Amino acid sequence: MYHIIMNPTSKSGKGLSIWRTLQAILSEKGIPYMLHESTYTGHVTELTRQITSTQQKINLILLGGDGTINEALQGIQDFDKVSIGYIPTGSSNDLARALKLSRDPAKLLRQILDGTHAHMMDLGILTYESDSEVTSRLHRPPVHKSRYFIVSSGIGFDAAVCKEALSSPIKDALNRLRLGKLTYLCIALKQLFAAKAISCEITLDGRRSIFVPRLLFSAFMNHPYEGGGFCFCPQADNSDGLLDLCVVGDLPKLFILFALPTAFFGRHYIFPKIDHYTASSVRVKTSAPLWVHTDGEVYVKSDQISISCLKQRIRFLV
Repeated sequence: MYHIIMNPTSKSGKGLSIWRTLQAILSEKGIPYMLHESTYTGHVTELTRQITSTQQKINLILLGGDGTINEALQGIQDFDKVSIGYIPTGSSNDLARALKLSRDPAKLLRQILDGTHAHMMDLGILTYESDSEVTSRLHRPPVHKSRYFIVSSGIGFDAAVCKEALSSPIKDALNRLRLGKLTYLCIALKQLFAAKAISCEITLDGRRSIFVPRLLFSAFMNHPYEGGGFCFCPQADNSDGLLDLCVVGDLPKLFILFALPTAFFGRHYIFPKIDHYTASSVRVKTSAPLWVHTDGEVYVKSDQISISCLKQRIRFLV
């Protein structure tokens, strides 16, 4: 039995037509399945929580984008009992890009049903405090929350780009033209000039401390790509138990204009103040709250976060 969660609005509304093709394959092979259709933000998490609340082992297939799989992670009750198959139908598809998954949904489904290519992947977990400005204004203590991620998380510029892209009116239009990368690139240029000078202290594995006087952003990666194809950490290994960090500091904005396009090819480390680190756990404290994302999903600003890598925690069917 396969539980299938499908986001019909993914890929600019093409998710439903892709599902109909896959449904025909399942029927042809006589594969038992149960379809769960997500209809609103947070619904995937609710569905996953319900599906995985059993003590039985679960085969879960997700049709959607990186945001769909991120929502599903939040609902899984016991990762040891769940095998995940993924058929990308989103706009950025950074996970599919990193894993070199086929662009043919039918081929991917057949590979998943074959079940012989399971891969144990790392799982990231980010814990943050709610927006300091909001909690202080309401005279409430900071709220600690955690979110899982599979591709990457980040604080600062990259999260601000994700935040604006989620509500961008031109995103769907560019996706239909297969120019989705331009959405992130255009917003990135806008956010670059809007970014304010924020200092930051980053602690690696509780031992090494790095002070960044002017942080643009820091990305914490399990896979090489985020933001629709930016190869921020080409060395990232999704099963080594380590996070790869791309930290962009006090670099003149003119230099960043040159550096940003090179990140599509992973060549940005030739520029000064762009540094790479690895660690199994990271703690970040900034002088002011910044947007934080997990797999491109943005919910709050925070001035203090901790990020850890759980080694080979996800059983992924590829």
